[in-house]
Amino acid sequence: MQSESLQKMYLSTNQNTIASWMKNRGIGDSKKDHYYDPLKLALAAGIKPTVPDCVSQLIDELNGLTKDDSLADTLPTQGFHFTFLPLTLPLYKVNEPLPEKVDQLTNIWTEYHAKKIIIRQLRLVALPSQLLLAGIPDCSAIDMRRSFCEKVLDSQWNNELLTRHTGGPLPAPFWHSTILRYRAAFLPATVRQFFIERQAMNFGDVAEELILAKVNYNWTKCFPLEN
Repeated sequence: MQSESLQKMYLSTNQNTIASWMKNRGIGDSKKDHYYDPLKLALAAGIKPTVPDCVSQLIDELNGLTKDDSLADTLPTQGFHFTFLPLTLPLYKVNEPLPEKVDQLTNIWTEYHAKKIIIRQLRLVALPSQLLLAGIPDCSAIDMRRSFCEKVLDSQWNNELLTRHTGGPLPAPFWHSTILRYRAAFLPATVRQFFIERQAMNFGDVAEELILAKVNYNWTKCFPLEN
């Protein structure tokens, strides 16, 4: 996906989300369950870049706004990450050995291990019940992700990858970090206003080397796989 198309997609997503908020003033039904299993780990590829000062401030402000709201799950700064390609659902306990076929995955990954990717022009993107920090990847990152995805689809990890992306495109178009998950149908009015006041802000760029890891849902637990 080209930069201009991705820019338009982020903008249209925000417009659609605001429209849905206008039709639904309250938070709607709350969710008893988490978005993902909070204890089990998944396999994923991505980057854990240094947190820019402006992003750290953004997360601090969001934490201050939601600290008394039990439905809000704000990303801790130590979990700041951008997923290159999520490979499985959370399937594994922390100390559970991975299946033998993981060797095939690490062999595929050799071509991409420690390659640096850059994601530029970070901005807030809102979904009805989530806030994302999303940006524009460099062309080489887009090509690498497409290539890696195709190789995994052609491997013994095909089913896990397809199951992880049930109901959505593969690979997913956004390059993002989820900074807030809200366990209800819609974000509360305070967080909506927070987003609206900051939706035009540019939070800079991030760059880091790719890793393949066993991670929890927000990457606060991250165990890189040995290549």
